[in-house]
Amino acid sequence: MPKLKTIYICSKCGAQASRWEGKCSNCQAWNSYVEDVIDVKAEKSKTTGKPQATHKLAYQNFDEKRIKVGILEFDRVLGGGVMQNAINLVVGDPGVGKSTLVLQAASKLSQKLKILYVSGEESVQQVSARAKRLKAKSENLLFINEVGLENILATVEDIEPDLLVLDSLQVVTSAEINSLSGSMSQVRFVAEKMMEIAKQKGIPVFCIGHVNKGGELAGPMALAHLVDAVFYLEGEKYQQFKMLRSVKNRFGSIDEVGVFEMTGNGFVEVKNPSAAFLEGRQKDSLGSIVVPTMEGSRSFLVEIQALTTHTNFGYPKRTASGVDLNRLNLMIAVLNKYAKMKLDSQDVFVNVIGGFKINEPAVDLGICLAIASSKQKKVIPNDTVAIGEVGLSGEIRSVNFLEKRIKEAEKLGFQKVILPKTSKPPKIEMKTVFVRNVAEAVASIVN
Repeated sequence: MPKLKTIYICSKCGAQASRWEGKCSNCQAWNSYVEDVIDVKAEKSKTTGKPQATHKLAYQNFDEKRIKVGILEFDRVLGGGVMQNAINLVVGDPGVGKSTLVLQAASKLSQKLKILYVSGEESVQQVSARAKRLKAKSENLLFINEVGLENILATVEDIEPDLLVLDSLQVVTSAEINSLSGSMSQVRFVAEKMMEIAKQKGIPVFCIGHVNKGGELAGPMALAHLVDAVFYLEGEKYQQFKMLRSVKNRFGSIDEVGVFEMTGNGFVEVKNPSAAFLEGRQKDSLGSIVVPTMEGSRSFLVEIQALTTHTNFGYPKRTASGVDLNRLNLMIAVLNKYAKMKLDSQDVFVNVIGGFKINEPAVDLGICLAIASSKQKKVIPNDTVAIGEVGLSGEIRSVNFLEKRIKEAEKLGFQKVILPKTSKPPKIEMKTVFVRNVAEAVASIVN
């Protein structure tokens, strides 16, 4: 009989405790402990073989081999292609298209590799129907419907695939772990077995994972440390554009973004994201401005829209979509104090068109100018872009990759750029307007 023991695991950092605690002593997170059950005997019986040391210069013989998927945006985010011996995790909200994107990639790779697609949530018939819609036909693309880890490992031994897809990580269970599917013990154990397949057998593994209500990776944070790369597929469920974002990649750069468009036949890569994001932009629209933003090694042009309207309540409402709400509140406070713009009785709404999420402060100036345009009822010229970070003293500060941002704007025909006074004058043909603070920036569009 197995000897079971109840433990509590922190969902943020993976720390274990013998009893529930309101605050994790390791990462200081509140209400993060989740109850789990482990087999004490099984834990004690785990042993590892004696490792053999290799020569200290053995790394010189290492040859980085990547397998091109054939989808340029997907390869870009991976770092140039699928890395051999790597375990990759693709996560996203339900219905965003994780399985569709990975199936398309598997279909492309099946033209030169033997692919094993393990589906735990859908039957073979359901996956085949999706593959038919995506026109994924190949004798090298094999499907099984299985949730038992031991059966999956046995199938891998029999088939010996060149690449393994596991859809999804949270539904697979092992008979060795006495807990329910999706529990922290099960997810961690399954991930460790997938890592053994990738590292010992040299088979690249793609695991599809879920996110919780907060948009974070479901399961212990130790899961993100086990895998080699973590990719988030972002975008609203019914939105046209989806972004595949790299947040961890041991074999490539992080913060790379691949842009895709969801169609009836699956994902189509967007080769010119800036033009796609600005498509349909109205001319002479109040509260609208274009800002260049950096994502990884690329610059994108996105449209920021702002709307100010008189509030009917005592406390004005602030709503942000695509930008951080706290950052928006800072910009409103700066405009109130240094641009003499009375926003205390105004509801302020800011939106980034296309579902793009911007986290960098280089768009601060664009947010301020969009709000000022809506409040002052002054149209910002359609051929104008704004770049700059706004400080709490109202000053406009320079940002990195300035020339790359401006070149992207020049490529799409923009004629004027508003820049911080402290930035180095770029050698460009565009008309430049230098501003020192938000008051000068607002005056540049009002006058």
